[in-house]
Formats: sequence, structure tokens, C-alpha cells
Amino acid sequence: MAVHAHPDDESSKGAGTAARYVADGDEVLIVSCTGGERGDVLNPGLDADALARAARDMAGLRRREMAAAQAVLGVQHRWLGYVDSGMAREDGTLPPDSFAALPLEFPLAPLVRLVRAFRPHVLVTYDENGGYPHPDHIRAHQVGVAAYRAAADPALFPDAGEPWQVSKLYYDRMFSGERLRAVHDALLAADPSSPMLERLREMRSWTDDAPSPATTRVDVGGYLETRDAALRSHASQVAPDDTFFFWPNDVLRAAWPTEDFQLIDSKVETQMPETDLFAGIEGRD
Repeated sequence: MAVHAHPDDESSKGAGTAARYVADGDEVLIVSCTGGERGDVLNPGLDADALARAARDMAGLRRREMAAAQAVLGVQHRWLGYVDSGMAREDGTLPPDSFAALPLEFPLAPLVRLVRAFRPHVLVTYDENGGYPHPDHIRAHQVGVAAYRAAADPALFPDAGEPWQVSKLYYDRMFSGERLRAVHDALLAADPSSPMLERLREMRSWTDDAPSPATTRVDVGGYLETRDAALRSHASQVAPDDTFFFWPNDVLRAAWPTEDFQLIDSKVETQMPETDLFAGIEGRD
């Protein structure tokens, strides 16, 4: 189970891993905490009809995009049902009806119910900063970690199904200085005139080449095109040639063919570094 803030997050963070496990015959459930209703259209290449649909019904558009991405990845999907918070106002406040403005116990109860119904062995979410400090990403971290703990406690949410102990909790660690440096250097060697190099240098400056805290690297070299197709399904959010998201897959396969995660808690024994989120889980070794 992967807990995400908005539709499109599942495709930009861990989509290759999801596609790989689906291909292996595993069940993968994506939870979108919000509908992305307060998102902007970030793809300047959308045609006039698409822009008009977005203006009339952003929530409906993003639901259709999520359905398309779900079909590409082959995953199961559930909406947690909360409203996108958007970024905080100048005074730091959020819309009162939004996901990040509500008390934590509001979204915690339905997520615990989903965990107990799906009974995942692994739960993946974001770190304390949300991967980046969007209020909904931070709240997705909070509710994901809280559900990991609460789902196993029979004293909590007794009407939400039989308790279930998730075996492992991971944080997404896709964005790291090490990965950016490796891809930059490989692209420089393969194509010194690539216009993408400037963007990669800019992105490297954000991380100061800090080492990644990743403990677990899942090989997704065979699923990069699937990941890209899922992300392009979210056409209102991602331009098809966006150099923030789309790098040459042949370079990626050579330089960094993995998606990376950090093991935060485990109820089973495992050895580091890992190459499988299910490492140590009975019947998976």
C-alpha cells in the first residue's frame, strides 16, 4: 500500500516499483488522500478544450487522469475522500474544509479501515517534510505513519475491522543528490550537448549532493516506460517533455535503474541494503 497526497503523486513517486510488483503477481493499492481539486494546470501545452474542461471541473478532470494512470500501472486505487488544501495562504492558514486543516483523527479512521481491509505487508509514504513541504504531503506522512501504528491496535477504531500488523514501513526517497549526480554524469558522457544537462545541474544545486538515506533500491529498469506512461496520464499536471520528470530511459537504466526507499520500521528481520520491499517477509525470500 502506498499513501499519496494527490493524484499524480503515485506516478511520480514509486510508479516503476508498483508496476514491477503488479507484474510479479503482487497486489498493490494506491491511496490518494485528496482529489487534487485545488491544483493548477501545469502543462502549458494542453489544447483549448482541455483547458476549458479543467476550468469547469478540475476535480473531475483529475479523477479521469487518475483512472487512466491506474489502468497503465495495473494497481488498485482508493480515494480517501478529502479536499486538496493547496498551498498555505500568506498568513499560514488553509481552507477549513481541506485535508491538512482537519484534525488528524478525521482521515486516520478511514485509512485504518483501508489498511485492515487490504492487509498490506508493506506501507510506503513520505518523510516528515512530505518529500517537499506541501501541507497535504506533510499530512499524508502523518496519517500514513499513524495508520501503520493504529491498524495493529485492537483498542483503536474497533469498528474499522480486524486489527492488522503491517510488516514494514518505508519512506519514499526518489529524489537524492546521489541519483542526480549519477544521471547527470552519465548523460554528460552520452550526450554532452543535451539541453537537459542544465536542468540536472539546477536540480543538483537543490540537494548539495547530500547522500541519500535510502536503505532499499528496487530495480525498475524494465518498467521505466510504464512509469512514464502513467505520469503522462496526468496531462493537466505534467507536460510530456517536462525535463523535471522525464529523463532518457537508456541513461537511467545505465546510471540509476532503481527507485529508492528508506526502511523506517520493520516487524521482520531483514539485512541491509535491500533490493526488495518484501525482504524478510515470510514466503517472499
